Amino acid sequence: MKIAMDEILQTIRMVQMENLDIRTVTMGINLHDCADSDFSKMQQRVYQKVTSYARNLKAVAEETEKEYGVPIVNKRISITPIAEILGNASVAEAVELAKTLDQAAAELGVDFIGGFSALVHKGLSKSDETLLKALPEALSVTERVCASVSVATTRTGINMDAVCELGFIIKEAAERTKEQNGIACAKLVVFCNPVEDNPFMAGAFHGAGEGEVVLNVGVSGPGVVLNALKRHPEADLGEVSDIIKKTVFKITRAGELIGRVVAKRLGVPFGIMDLSLAPTNALNDSVAEILEEIGLERVGTHGTIAALALMNDAVKKGGAMASSYVGGLSGAFIPVSEDNGMIRGIEEGALSLSKLEAMTCVCSVGLDMIALTGDVTPSTLSGIIADEAAIGMINKKTTAVRVIPVPGKTEGDIVEFGGLLGRAPVIGVNPFSSQKMISRGGRIPAPLQALIN
Repeated sequence: MKIAMDEILQTIRMVQMENLDIRTVTMGINLHDCADSDFSKMQQRVYQKVTSYARNLKAVAEETEKEYGVPIVNKRISITPIAEILGNASVAEAVELAKTLDQAAAELGVDFIGGFSALVHKGLSKSDETLLKALPEALSVTERVCASVSVATTRTGINMDAVCELGFIIKEAAERTKEQNGIACAKLVVFCNPVEDNPFMAGAFHGAGEGEVVLNVGVSGPGVVLNALKRHPEADLGEVSDIIKKTVFKITRAGELIGRVVAKRLGVPFGIMDLSLAPTNALNDSVAEILEEIGLERVGTHGTIAALALMNDAVKKGGAMASSYVGGLSGAFIPVSEDNGMIRGIEEGALSLSKLEAMTCVCSVGLDMIALTGDVTPSTLSGIIADEAAIGMINKKTTAVRVIPVPGKTEGDIVEFGGLLGRAPVIGVNPFSSQKMISRGGRIPAPLQALIN
């Protein structure tokens, strides 16, 4: 890639003053050849393959970060969905495999390893059932292991049996880590239409369509976009879209350059650039504040969805012009605990759970890092998942749920999760039950949109 001097100077400003960073370099590793009827052999193969491919990931990323002056915040690994190689392993063995993955991640110095996952949108195999039963313990006894479950796609509909079971799984995972405010749930994502090359946690896994090993990059710059808009306070909405597009173009160019350098030095193929604007609790590094700069008094008020749709569309257009290898989720994350503007919106009564759900119709990726009251029932959790899956299924887009029922907490409490996970105000849920619907089970049929062949 040829990078002009003015682009380099602009990138330096974005890094030093506007919180531009490479949010993650994520190495995807195929584990299908590790499968073995002898569990101990499979466990050993998984450990050896992960530690072999990723042995230099942290060192190379840090070396590149220093050389180019662009922060690389996270170094991560995604793997083949573990349910696909479990075979006849028991629940206890699945938990042991999670511990092995956690050990490998710790020794490699990576932040997270994602892919303790199952794809059950059309039904559950024996190994899928094993993985689901292992999830609460596996996530509570490990620090770096992340999990995801696909319960729906546009082509298959929604597996409501799995949705029902996940309500209990999330509740149990929260209880097992109640001393840490239910932190195990922050490492579990429930998907509709998951993508196979997502570099962001907790939902990353190395999908069936991927190669042996690949490096995917997630770049983030809400602060850069926010500052660009602040320099044009009188722009009309068409001009606002152009400003965002041009800014994201620059962010993407910088991110792909760094990603390709890291991939080349590791000797692995470069995969995709994920364009998602991912906020942090740093000052002015907020998606909500971008929406407010567009003209909302507070995120969540009337007009929020229109502003978010404008921003998300502009992000995609700008990134697509900058790179031929756009993938992952590529949009705008709206995690409550990781975005100061979202937190403020909830605390001031402008933003509700229902509004957050509506916002997911026009952006990536779903209800993310939302703290719920500790007394929420499993069926209500399942109802939240079902609603979000329906939005994704009908709109042919990825949606997800990562919610944390915080044991012992009530609406209005503030809980701390630490690090990038931030803090969140606890949100209440609708008091009326969806138990009867959830308990019916079965599969919500695929919509007419599925008949596209």
